[in-house]
Amino acid sequence: MSGCCKHCGSNSIVHDDISANLFCSSCGLVSEFDGYDAQIGGLNGPEGTFVRVGTSGTGTQYSYKESKIYNAQNLIDDIVYKFALSPSKCSDIKTMIAQITENEFGQGDWFPILIGACAYIVMRKDNKSLPIAEVASVVGCDIYELGRMFVRVVDFLGLKGSKEFPEFDIVVAFERAVRNCGKFSGLGRDVVERMRKQGVFLIQCAVQWFLTTGRKPLPVVAAVLVLVAELNEVDLRIEDVAPEVHAAVSTCRSRYKELLESLVKVAQVLPWGKDVTVKNVVRNAPFVIQYMERKSMGKRGEKRKGIEEEEEKGGGIDLGDAVTECLRKNVELGTSGNSVENDSLYFKAEENRGFVRSGGESFDQMKISHECLSLMYTEFLNEMGHEKFMEGSGEVPQRKGMRGFEFLACRDWWEGKSELSKKLLLKQILEKDVGLDALPPSFVNGCKVYKRRKEKINAAKLRINRIKHPLGTDLVESGDIGLSECVNAGKKRKGKRVKDIDWEDFIIEALLLHEVKEEEIEKGHYNTLLDLHVFNGGILPEVPVWKA
Repeated sequence: MSGCCKHCGSNSIVHDDISANLFCSSCGLVSEFDGYDAQIGGLNGPEGTFVRVGTSGTGTQYSYKESKIYNAQNLIDDIVYKFALSPSKCSDIKTMIAQITENEFGQGDWFPILIGACAYIVMRKDNKSLPIAEVASVVGCDIYELGRMFVRVVDFLGLKGSKEFPEFDIVVAFERAVRNCGKFSGLGRDVVERMRKQGVFLIQCAVQWFLTTGRKPLPVVAAVLVLVAELNEVDLRIEDVAPEVHAAVSTCRSRYKELLESLVKVAQVLPWGKDVTVKNVVRNAPFVIQYMERKSMGKRGEKRKGIEEEEEKGGGIDLGDAVTECLRKNVELGTSGNSVENDSLYFKAEENRGFVRSGGESFDQMKISHECLSLMYTEFLNEMGHEKFMEGSGEVPQRKGMRGFEFLACRDWWEGKSELSKKLLLKQILEKDVGLDALPPSFVNGCKVYKRRKEKINAAKLRINRIKHPLGTDLVESGDIGLSECVNAGKKRKGKRVKDIDWEDFIIEALLLHEVKEEEIEKGHYNTLLDLHVFNGGILPEVPVWKA
């Protein structure tokens, strides 16, 4: 073997058979170790000391594509395991990903998002709605990024509008929330089942009241879950439910308030409905829900012909239960004794109006008008006020058993016979009558916003006209509130304005001066209108200057 010596530069490099080293025969310098052993036979030849690139161990060899597919399938198994899905669902997800990627699978930050989107679609196709917010939290991505991937997958597979791909089912989401709620783990099965039926009933009533139209469904699920828990005396707060269903606390509170407001509107048909407010509607919720349940069992548009016919058809409230449970003294005051003796105090009005109760006649067969029941309730309130006054003056000793209204006194208010307690189609839900025909809150709020913007536009036009024509007395209309506020604002109170002008008013004035149509301003797209008409080379029209 010959080579060049780095010390003397001669070509007298030889190999020592004993030490297996190279040294220079001229100067005796030992060369550096060179253990390279050339392989004979190419890739299929005998293996040397070092493992070749592309192998994962002795006796195995994977290419880049095989390694990529292997790692991708492991990642799919890990993510699906977090969702607690069955092996068949995992196989469906792998098949869908293979169809989308043409059996190439993939790697990188986008691949887990694709897995989450496919898992969400597979669960939707199986009528088991998996919240997309939960998928985003498991995958570790933004919900909007996951939504964009979901839309792309749906368009690629042609699932949009297909019968095999149903819409998000809010009833299934509520039932899933009931099963996964930690506060319900210590309750009995019958209690949880009753709460589930009550929640399904309220969820479908909320759908009929359009509380879910144009909104995220999970906050409505949280609101109904909290209300049902409160009706069954289970301590559950919105702050505890919102993280479990992956919804914002503020949004859940808004949906809860809207649900209570809807119940208040339904309660107005009751004899004491004018006294029901958002603050006390939960106490009256058993009677309101009982009325809704009985009403839903009748036909929509059916007119009231009589108490007996309505009781047979299931379209009215059980007046016996309502009077016995709501007007009875031992419910409000906690007194003990014969309920018949206590109830007799409130049926004097019945005798005065000619409705005499016979001894053998049952309470359910009595014909009591709403006017009579309202009068009885008025007498009840008067007596209650007198009792409180006497207790405050010290003349009547306070009862030891006094307590507030308890739901335990109304355990039998829920029957569960309505079809709304079961999962129904949207068409069937809309055909039911639950005592309230409401408009979508989003539509109502939008109309209010449009009306407010229109008033601001009219007020801005009046302010502009005042500057253009300061002496024009004919511009002041007696019926226009906005102009009178602008003209007389400084005369009513010194240093205070009746109506403040904010940034929106200044923007509307600028758009009006640039001759933007009022219909476009009412839509509220101020940034777009400013870019088009004000900041994009728009020229402010000349305003005439008044000279004295």
